[in-house]
Amino acid sequence: MHYAIPTVVVSECLGFSACRYNGDIIHNPFISRLAAFARLVPVCPEVAIGLGVPRETVRLVKHGEEKRLVQPSTNRDWTKEMKAFATSFFDQIEEIDGFILKSRSPTCGIKDVKVYGDADSSMVIEKGAGLFADHVFQRFPQAVIEEEGRLTNAAIREHFLTKLFSLALFREVKAERSMKALVQFHSEHKYLFMAYSQTWLKRLGRLVANRERLPVEQVLKLYEQGLHALFARAPQRRSHINVCQHVMGYFKKEMSAKEKQYVLELLAQYRAQQLPLSSVTSVLKSWAIREENDYLLQQRYFAPYPPALLDVRDSGKGRETAV
Repeated sequence: MHYAIPTVVVSECLGFSACRYNGDIIHNPFISRLAAFARLVPVCPEVAIGLGVPRETVRLVKHGEEKRLVQPSTNRDWTKEMKAFATSFFDQIEEIDGFILKSRSPTCGIKDVKVYGDADSSMVIEKGAGLFADHVFQRFPQAVIEEEGRLTNAAIREHFLTKLFSLALFREVKAERSMKALVQFHSEHKYLFMAYSQTWLKRLGRLVANRERLPVEQVLKLYEQGLHALFARAPQRRSHINVCQHVMGYFKKEMSAKEKQYVLELLAQYRAQQLPLSSVTSVLKSWAIREENDYLLQQRYFAPYPPALLDVRDSGKGRETAV
């Protein structure tokens, strides 16, 4: 199965160079594996604007409604330099599919970054995104954006990779400007999209049918907007169960009563969070192989991203979004 190569901007301290404020480097196994399947673009905004390694601490300080990047030890305000660098950096990269940024960093953190009332105060008045991350959200609102800490959670990582490789593949479809390529893309993603949103699956299907005979460029633009809406949230456990039951329907004549009961038991265990989804889908895929069902075997639902990136281990972080 063909996978597109996504472009991912990564905080440079996550395995690329010892550029943390204290001169450390953080080795990240997930990012190391991802490097074989994606174009990784490392960046350390703090070093890029001249803060050096090691460096005195910088922090976010609230001035009215604006967040400023301040270095308390020197009383230097680096806000202007950071904004200028962010603009220049992104002007040099044509296509970006995703970001993996350092958590709690005053520049790269995407949430829970401490914001102070003034440079010398120890009182945190709110939490939010870092200054560089703010620029990311403004310029790339539809990109796949995560922190390295949250990606230790299996469900968050699954959603990140699924969305990342799906959007990268759609970028290739857009470049072809072909309704045939769009039809193929939509067909391959039918059950993956069903797991995310049946409503958006139907809406995207109507766009692909193109009964209004819209120009292909307009269809692709509308389809992309719908694709972002579909991927806005990770799929729920009950949605995956619904998809698996649909796939089971292809084999209702071939399955014996005991075989059907076995799959239903697996689904019950998955529903009870006693098994990973792959325990069910691997059985269903084996049936597709046995019955030589080419339509199912082309479904991205079974492998939305390179299988070598699959890792069911879970740190327990971010469980509120686990499915």
